[in-house]
Amino acid sequence: MNRSLLAVASALALMAPPALADPTPLIDTRPVPAEPRASTLPAHWQHGVFMEIFVRAYQDTDGDGIGDLRGLTRRLDYLQRLGVSGLWLMPITASADRDHGYATTDFRRIEPQYGTLADFDELVREAHKRGIGIVMDYVINHAAWSFPPFQAAVADRNSPWRSWFVWNPDPGPGWDIWGKVPWYDAATRPWTWTGSLKDLPPFKPGAPDVYFGTFGPHMPDFNMRNPAVVQYHEDSLRFWLNRGLDGYRLDAVPHLIENNAKDWNDQPESRALTKHFQDLIKSYPGRYVVCEATAEPIAYGDPALCGGAFAFNLNYEMMKAAKGEAGAVQKVADYYRSMSPTMATFLHNHDIFTGHRVWDQLHGDEARYRLAAASYLLLPGTPFVYYGEEIGLAGIDGKAADDDAPLRAPMSWTPSNHGPGGFTTSDTPYRALSLNRSRHNAESQQRDPGSLFNFYRELIALRRAQPALTLGRYEVDRVEGLVWSFQRVHGRERVFVAINYGDTAASVALPARAQALHPRSSAPAQGQVTLPPLSLRVYRLDPS
Repeated sequence: MNRSLLAVASALALMAPPALADPTPLIDTRPVPAEPRASTLPAHWQHGVFMEIFVRAYQDTDGDGIGDLRGLTRRLDYLQRLGVSGLWLMPITASADRDHGYATTDFRRIEPQYGTLADFDELVREAHKRGIGIVMDYVINHAAWSFPPFQAAVADRNSPWRSWFVWNPDPGPGWDIWGKVPWYDAATRPWTWTGSLKDLPPFKPGAPDVYFGTFGPHMPDFNMRNPAVVQYHEDSLRFWLNRGLDGYRLDAVPHLIENNAKDWNDQPESRALTKHFQDLIKSYPGRYVVCEATAEPIAYGDPALCGGAFAFNLNYEMMKAAKGEAGAVQKVADYYRSMSPTMATFLHNHDIFTGHRVWDQLHGDEARYRLAAASYLLLPGTPFVYYGEEIGLAGIDGKAADDDAPLRAPMSWTPSNHGPGGFTTSDTPYRALSLNRSRHNAESQQRDPGSLFNFYRELIALRRAQPALTLGRYEVDRVEGLVWSFQRVHGRERVFVAINYGDTAASVALPARAQALHPRSSAPAQGQVTLPPLSLRVYRLDPS
């Protein structure tokens, strides 16, 4: 551990554990020396378009109804054809939940249902051959209740693993994180609770085994004030970087440190730790880091903190704009004016609080679907497409309003999505298949020149071909009613984009002679141009 981290650890004096002997090796805690090697990916690869992939949902190759790493490797040609530059993999490490993967049981082992380390290595090699980077989720804030060190800490209060987690027999009143008290009595085995957390019987103050879990009793928080815990994460991050991983999505970083019932979110100590982990990752050349920080995403998008962060809340306004809300169009335009180019943009992701599938939000209106895609694929930042978004994948019925299952259906590859060309050969896929798979599947979409897939493919290719769209500044933006126009500028290159979210035709003035890039035309354009209802126009401006 370096001197700067020691300074951070010293500052976290509250609840700091005493020095203890090395714990029994229930997990691999061996030091992992750094082995930084230059990236083989194209320059600026992290400014291209990423695909967020839920491996469980992508492609099953062994017939158990669950997607796996070999399946993802098999689909790399499809992703290369779409034009993506990077993949964000939701957690692929061993987990207790056997679904979303955020309840980690081993930070240095592949989830057995997904395959092996050899499968991971093969995926990285094959992705790199295609110029695609691999970024994976790292769940830094917490572990699973079945994480062996936590179980050892519960079984023995004198265990050296006890200091790896946060315990307080009387944390005091006033705690409320998303409508629940985040403290649990291990003696009652609350991680076995199957009902709503709000209905879980409260712990009794004074109980010796009360522990902290931001996201519930099944995922106890690490004690990030303990330098041994920080070092364990450092070594685990290096473990995957040394195998060729191209970066990380750091999960829930504003929750690394909680000081009290009032000061529990986005504390200065959490920011210091986030910066430290970013620096470690970026000490490997060409690596990329993006943070999940819902409360203050713009702050975490600062290169001096995390280097990249998801633009939460912008996604809601982009979807409202696509539905034709004039106020939302202005908000989207304003957001891009103040946004750091390191921000990561998206329409929604795997969490239901970000919204349902685009298809479901727009009720299958493909014209507005295309405008939603244009609202971020041609703009600054790093766009993240959620798997299946590019083919109009619909969700499935959830169990409750806050259930994430509707967002995590198997990827639709064929009309039936069963058999050799589909998601699985199993009669029982891990989750129900998408209801609109007969038309909105990758096979059919690739054959149809006018499909959503080919629209996404065209816009991604346009972004890759024009440095102004990949790296350029956002300038000269203007909103008139439901028409938004702007320029992307890089050096002498200028690209003019106009989006008409309205149901009636409109016109905009080109600031110079221009060549139409979308829809493509060889004839030069100038002066006033007409925007049909619900349309997109892209021009390269004459630099002379």
